[in-house]
Amino acid sequence: MTLLQFPADRRSADVKRCAEALLRLHGEQANRFWRSEMAGFAAALKAQGAADEEISRQAGLFMHAVQMQLQSDCLDDETSLVAG
Repeated sequence: MTLLQFPADRRSADVKRCAEALLRLHGEQANRFWRSEMAGFAAALKAQGAADEEISRQAGLFMHAVQMQLQSDCLDDETSLVAG
């Protein structure tokens, strides 16, 4: 039986958690956080038997989702400032 991974970019709680952390962190702290998150992400998929190609693909999807969340959060902040 083949185990299909839940698409990383659909893990909304993890995407939001990472985006919120990256908004608070800067410089080397942000880099360390992101490297740690991605290492844990890759290790978890590896432990579940995912191939390296799939891990790379899922990491790319997750990274893109976090970037989109960051952009959305920044736009929301700008809109709040203009409206407020």
